[in-house]
Amino acid sequence: MKVEQLMTKDVASCSPEESLNEAARIMWERDCGFVPITDGDAGRSVVGILTDRDVCLAAYFKGSNLKDVPIRTAMSTGIRACKPTDSISEVEATMRSAQIHRLPVVDDANCLLGVISLADIAREATREAGSDRREVTEAEIGDTIAAISRPRMAAAAG
Repeated sequence: MKVEQLMTKDVASCSPEESLNEAARIMWERDCGFVPITDGDAGRSVVGILTDRDVCLAAYFKGSNLKDVPIRTAMSTGIRACKPTDSISEVEATMRSAQIHRLPVVDDANCLLGVISLADIAREATREAGSDRREVTEAEIGDTIAAISRPRMAAAAG
């Protein structure tokens, strides 16, 4: 199974100069915990990632109103992404090694096409349950959740 079969295509993004307030609004309205950060050009090249955790920690440590804090100060720039033609098993391997729940899906020019999440993959495992044709299993999902949930200090040590 390929990423393009499960990914969410209607994805909102922000630019690095927008405020954390704007990113939080998108997360609230779309019921998600992740916003890709794009360069703002028509191509929407992915330049960062912002999670709900990033927003909370930035608000706490900066002690400022979210509308006064630019996204660029809280976003992650070490981006892991995938292509629409990547296999789900490749995506799960990336999620496990990077301990992340979501990946932006990009084209060859690094422009945002969508997002694939562990939740998307888990829903597919549930749809396939009881089927003769199983491309995603609950056991694989469990292994990925366990790897993602492992404390980072333990991951670095072992």
